[in-house]
Amino acid sequence: MLYYLFNFLDKNYNIPGAGVFQYITFRMAMAVIVSLVITTVYGRRLIDYLRFKQVGETVRNLGLEGQMQKAGTPTMGGLIILAGILIPTLLFAKLDNVYVLLMIVTTVWLGAIGFLDDYIKVFKKNKEGLAGKFKIIGQVGLAIIVGWTMYFNSNIIIRQEVKLPVKYDLPVQYHMKGNTQVYTQDIKSTKTTMPFYKNNEFDYGKVIKFIPGYEHYTLLVFMVVVIFIITFISNGANITDGIDGLATGTSAIIGLVLAILAYVSGNTVIADYLNIMYIPNSGELVIFAGAFVGACVGFLWYNQYPAQVFMGDTGSLAIGGIIAVFAIMIRKELMLPLLCGVFVVENLSVIMQVSWFKYTKKKFGEGRRIFLMAPLHHHYQKKGFHEAKIVTRFWIICIMLAIITMITLKLR
Repeated sequence: MLYYLFNFLDKNYNIPGAGVFQYITFRMAMAVIVSLVITTVYGRRLIDYLRFKQVGETVRNLGLEGQMQKAGTPTMGGLIILAGILIPTLLFAKLDNVYVLLMIVTTVWLGAIGFLDDYIKVFKKNKEGLAGKFKIIGQVGLAIIVGWTMYFNSNIIIRQEVKLPVKYDLPVQYHMKGNTQVYTQDIKSTKTTMPFYKNNEFDYGKVIKFIPGYEHYTLLVFMVVVIFIITFISNGANITDGIDGLATGTSAIIGLVLAILAYVSGNTVIADYLNIMYIPNSGELVIFAGAFVGACVGFLWYNQYPAQVFMGDTGSLAIGGIIAVFAIMIRKELMLPLLCGVFVVENLSVIMQVSWFKYTKKKFGEGRRIFLMAPLHHHYQKKGFHEAKIVTRFWIICIMLAIITMITLKLR
């Protein structure tokens, strides 16, 4: 909203300094600052309110050191994160940008599902919360909205190099790249970025090219991928949120990398220099990413060990879904297995543990385990590691994965 206000003042009244709102980097910085203020200053008030309303965490005794001391700690703190994301985005981003609108929908949608789950747990005294199938239905519903919009919206395009004569009846731009004249077109496409692949670009439309008329099934392939990524990463973040500060700090690191990727993908000069896919209008997502990182870091002020508040599913489902949808928006979703390696491993540890337990119980009459406890961070707690040490080491691993993810942009 402030972007439009200051743009109006700059054009009509030529007020000094109003033009600075035209710069994405400035608005991103402001989004980070406002997000930090909201989560640290007003977060304290929300925590006090939650404690006053006795919105405390119910802890099951799993035999983990220090676990029972967390009973009664305020939960549903994800509301702080949601406010820290949405308010700066509404203030500083262009609200007519389709990418920004999809991210706002994602935040509200998954935040609402997580809030309903926490509400049932806390106020209805049902430890199971919202049934898992309803969570999945909600995630799949969001994925369908995102995938459908990505596929059909005319404002969601990519710019690619072409050779004359072109086969698409679309305008052709040209610019000099060194001493060479390069021609480009803005087209609808299902191309995405894929590490270690030729030109780092992969087209979903060619996954089933062995089938006659495969072009007619491109939407189906794309939707399946989008649904899988959103549900898997969202649930991965939810599972990772098991010890103080783990999911929050990891998400902040991932969000920072996504912000950088959005900036370079949405800047025609940098994208051309790095020889990566240019996505027109996607640079506006940097403001949202700034708010996301600010919200995670601000929440970490109260969520680090020993946590004064838990985000609950209100926060964990939302941040996982935000990361997944954001990556899809900037066509970097196939880099998530590497960038979100912590979420992926945590999720897989649960799948492996449950699957092996059921298989061995059916075959041998008693269930056997791969890990001392799943998800993986609880395994290390059972081995005697302090949770603060586990969190720090997982952060370090996440930073390493983030750096490797950035490097893959140039590995072809």
